[in-house]
Amino acid sequence: MSTNSRNPSEIFLRIHSFISSFIHIIIFILCKSTPTQILLCPFFCVFFTLLSPSHALSSRGVTMVTCIPAGSGKLHFGVTDCKGRSCIRTACISDVPIKRNTHKYLSWSQGASKVLQIHRCKASVSPVCKNRKLFKVISSYKNEGSTKYFDFAVIGSGIAGLRYALEVAKYGSVAVITKAESHECNTNYAQGGVSAVLSPSDSVESHMKDTIVAGAYLCDEETVRVVCTEGPDRVRELIAIGASFDHGEDGNLHLVREGGHSHRRIVHAADMTGKEIERALLKSVVNNPNIFVFEHHFAIDLLTCQDGSDITCVGIDTLNTETLEFLGGKIPFKCDFACIWWSWTYLSQNYKSSVVFFVLVATGDGIAMAHRAQAVISNMEFVQFHPTALADEGLPIKPSKPRENAFLISEAVRGDGGILYNLGMERFMPLYDEREELAPRDVVARSIDDQLKKRNEKYVLLDISHKPKAEILSHFPNIASMCLQHGLDITRHPIPVVPAAHYICGGVRAGLEGETNVKGLYVAGEVACTGLHGANRLASNSLLEALVFARRAVQPSIDLMKSSSLDMTASNFWPHPVVPFSLGSDVIGKIRSVTRELRKELQSIMWNYVGIVRSTMRLETAERKIGKLEAKWEEYLFQHGWKPTMVVPETCEMRNLFCCAKLVVSSALSRHESRGLHYTVDFPHLEESKRLPTIISPSSHVNNTWSSMQLHKQPMYQ
Repeated sequence: MSTNSRNPSEIFLRIHSFISSFIHIIIFILCKSTPTQILLCPFFCVFFTLLSPSHALSSRGVTMVTCIPAGSGKLHFGVTDCKGRSCIRTACISDVPIKRNTHKYLSWSQGASKVLQIHRCKASVSPVCKNRKLFKVISSYKNEGSTKYFDFAVIGSGIAGLRYALEVAKYGSVAVITKAESHECNTNYAQGGVSAVLSPSDSVESHMKDTIVAGAYLCDEETVRVVCTEGPDRVRELIAIGASFDHGEDGNLHLVREGGHSHRRIVHAADMTGKEIERALLKSVVNNPNIFVFEHHFAIDLLTCQDGSDITCVGIDTLNTETLEFLGGKIPFKCDFACIWWSWTYLSQNYKSSVVFFVLVATGDGIAMAHRAQAVISNMEFVQFHPTALADEGLPIKPSKPRENAFLISEAVRGDGGILYNLGMERFMPLYDEREELAPRDVVARSIDDQLKKRNEKYVLLDISHKPKAEILSHFPNIASMCLQHGLDITRHPIPVVPAAHYICGGVRAGLEGETNVKGLYVAGEVACTGLHGANRLASNSLLEALVFARRAVQPSIDLMKSSSLDMTASNFWPHPVVPFSLGSDVIGKIRSVTRELRKELQSIMWNYVGIVRSTMRLETAERKIGKLEAKWEEYLFQHGWKPTMVVPETCEMRNLFCCAKLVVSSALSRHESRGLHYTVDFPHLEESKRLPTIISPSSHVNNTWSSMQLHKQPMYQ
């Protein structure tokens, strides 16, 4: 028998697939389907791809994108329609009329099998289906009439995402998906710098010790060693890319010291280090023909498959917030999710100052998406407050309206000799810690909080005016300029400051290569919990961690990409979410308005009950209030015609905030000690027996609300 001969069943399947594809094309054309819908047709998708130009296309003018999953050769299943193999399907929980842009709501969340009816269909395994992998991303450029395939996708355009993109772009094409403009990320707002052992008088062991002490001995020692050892090379790579850091008169890098550090080891670009790093990385990204940036694209949910207890991430659903069209990306990817989500949840009512926000686009999207996809989450109780955000209440010329983004007074100001006073001009830090102003952030934030409550004051003062004027203006030009706009000369007068929610030390639990328990999902940046920070982050270790883990995630991602191949039928397994045009502008407007108001209530709950100093009673009160608020919001939505698969950016952010708020509260309630950033009056001491990370596993009991569920249909395979 010829080696090229085909058995009858294989020939039949090929003919069946061709006829089915042809029929789909005819149906789509008759229904006046959009280009997105046509691209979902397997046959036409292949045909269109073969005709598409191979040159790089600009992301300008992108109006719709359709993506099809990609997977790993290591997976023990393939995507098929139950012909030729065993598979599991989920049944719908809620019936939604199937119209042109609506789908039945099928979801799988938190291991909640009791709410899903699972149907199995079995058949013999066909050679055609064996070892079939999932597809790679396809994007449709309406103006160009072409299709572009990507090998990698990155969610987030901060330091971790862009650094990763530049590396994997050497091996394939990369889609960078970012919620707003590409520069609008937490990296851009980082003032202090990057910590690394770059001085002969410093050592890796010293950096490790400082990190572990600051982290209240909850850090993972192996992770700490990896980051502190590899850090210097990652900084040198940034310089080679084009980042320009300050140098001293001797021509060497100018290193500063910040709270918790025993040596000068912070490389910086004045007080705008993040902006300089982001500038250099974005310039390289823009000039790289293999990287395509999709601005104003909101990642809604991760798309996952399940094979027994194994979960695999095969992509994302993404909404273009300018055109309200969908980019469905189903590919193996590294994620650098939205960071510092917490700043949109806290309201500084205790000090009666302006609302303290940090980054407008940061709403915990990455952690919430990963949690809904059943990724393991860890250490969410450790929310770091930056001790010194600018307090508008104390400025000579107050802003005309509350700030949307808090303005931070860099840790380096205290590192350079800044002194903290209460309004009676009494220096108070020596009363709390022998390290005084150079104590770790958790200690300084709690000390300021204690002073404000005891004295019933609205802010404290940070004074650097005793230093030479030229030195102040040289080291802190951005801070000096901002304060001067409000009538304050920091070379002559102290700066009014209050603590502001700033950073989450917990997140998606990651290994030493950024891997998670969800296959195909890699994390780096603030979304990740690598074990580096423990119970409290050491100043300027966050950018370093992002650089190290972005680089370490590259090789496993490349291996995954190289083991992937195309499957032309996979896209139909994940119906797109729906923009609720059918509800009408009046109803959508009311929903957005109510969502904004309830968001403020959530901020108030988190600040008043889950702040710097906690108690079991207040945490339990927060848990009840959040549950009631979430139920109220969801009830309002569905009473006004909302369907479970409907999305607008405001509701996406709100469901993520609810998800993250519940994770923080439940984690805080489970820790019966005070360690690092988690301080509770009911358990005020460290307990050695409790020196363990908090783990929220996929099997953990979670209230199955709309916010805690993935929107898309999640197929599972046996």
